[in-house]
Amino acid sequence: MAFELPDLPYAHDALAAGGMSEETLQFHHDLHHNAYVTNGNNLLAGSGLEDNSLEQVVAAAYNDADKVGLFNNASQHWNHTQFWQMMGPSGRNMPSELAARIGDAFGSAAAFKEQFVAAGVGQFGSGWCWLVKDGDALKITKTPNGVNPLCFGQTALLGCDVWEHAYYIDFRNKRPVYIQNFLDKLVNWENVAERLSAAGG
Repeated sequence: MAFELPDLPYAHDALAAGGMSEETLQFHHDLHHNAYVTNGNNLLAGSGLEDNSLEQVVAAAYNDADKVGLFNNASQHWNHTQFWQMMGPSGRNMPSELAARIGDAFGSAAAFKEQFVAAGVGQFGSGWCWLVKDGDALKITKTPNGVNPLCFGQTALLGCDVWEHAYYIDFRNKRPVYIQNFLDKLVNWENVAERLSAAGG
């Protein structure tokens, strides 16, 4: 199954009011994400994984020394596909059931955001920070480069790209400000709630 670049679920300028510019989405989606798709397809050919789903390719290639390049591109393709869906021009209020679960897990929505920002800022170099469902628990994690929750049997509920290409146009080197803005103005919390519900609540 060849990888395909998904369309953004909104216009390139739809997140500008929330702090993510049209220029950022043009570079990040149209160039960076597309490069992962193109390179991933080149590496997928002849890998023996051509008939697998994207999720299966990520899981099978993780920690396989012969498939490092395929993993990097396939995982980043998966990560970015989720990232676009996790943001939106609406849905910035946390649904009550999600807020309750986050409050139970982290003490409060404010405490969750503080811990999430700290995880993203604390990820040295390129990578991601995540809210995941791990068994019955909600956890905040961080991963290097393209590694994602699929590698650990976790369900990704929310992910924030902390590679510099995600924020440098709009926020320069201010990663903490970018992540806080992501949480306050860009996250589609309804999408996060739907992911939690689909994972069994």
